[in-house]
Amino acid sequence: MKNLVHKDGIELSVVCTDPTAPASGDPVRVGAMCGVALTAERADGTTSVLFPHGSVVNLSVKGVQDAGNVAVAVGDALFYVDADTPKVSKKVTGGTKIGYALAAVTSGATATIKVKLAN
Repeated sequence: MKNLVHKDGIELSVVCTDPTAPASGDPVRVGAMCGVALTAERADGTTSVLFPHGSVVNLSVKGVQDAGNVAVAVGDALFYVDADTPKVSKKVTGGTKIGYALAAVTSGATATIKVKLAN
């Protein structure tokens, strides 16, 4: 996985809830847990997923929250929203916490930043 910055977590082979066919490096949701795909989905429907314990990954993040566009600041909580592209933003409604921003994103913009995955 090319977007891995620091690996410290548990790697499990699971069937992802969203997206249905993840690629390596994608943020993923498995029930109420979020992680990052280490591999693309295999023929049996499973994907190797890194679940956090301090891992840091580069993810595409949008500067938006439930009420509209907003900047992302270092330390902001980030959420995974199934229906959005990109999947990660400050939207709480319909989201599952994925981690914390380690860099800023301008209001309404999309940028790839370092994200500390939530425990």
